[in-house]
Amino acid sequence: MDAMRSFASLDEFSAATGEHLGYSAWLRVTQDQVDRFAGATGDLQWIHTDPERAATGPFGGTILHGYLTLALLPAMMRDIFDIEKVDMGVNFGLDKVRFPRPVPVGSRVRGGAKLTGVRETPSGHLAAVRMTVEVEGERRAACVADTLSLFVAP
Repeated sequence: MDAMRSFASLDEFSAATGEHLGYSAWLRVTQDQVDRFAGATGDLQWIHTDPERAATGPFGGTILHGYLTLALLPAMMRDIFDIEKVDMGVNFGLDKVRFPRPVPVGSRVRGGAKLTGVRETPSGHLAAVRMTVEVEGERRAACVADTLSLFVAP
């Protein structure tokens, strides 16, 4: 993991537009996480929840739900950067998401963040961060997501 990047203010954060902000720590994803996510969302497809059947399937084992991969992004972002003097930051949405490769259960993943833009709005600073989720030992990203977060200063 890179050292967490800390910004003293939203203005300092905005000045980093165009920069790669760093990487999160590696996180091992487990079948238990997948099963709990499947139960919470009702997405019980066998490629996620049936290790025996999935072993003979197209991926050679169970894989994470794409939306579970997305659900890991906020924790990864908190691991990569921090902005001081902010009352709150909330997910505002996603502009574009792609899943170029599956994430095998049991693998380790990490996120990388690039700040692609920040603009002031009446509600706060809207930040666009391109998150790229990597699977350890693989060249192609598992997920590329253009995230939007709204940060509100005191």
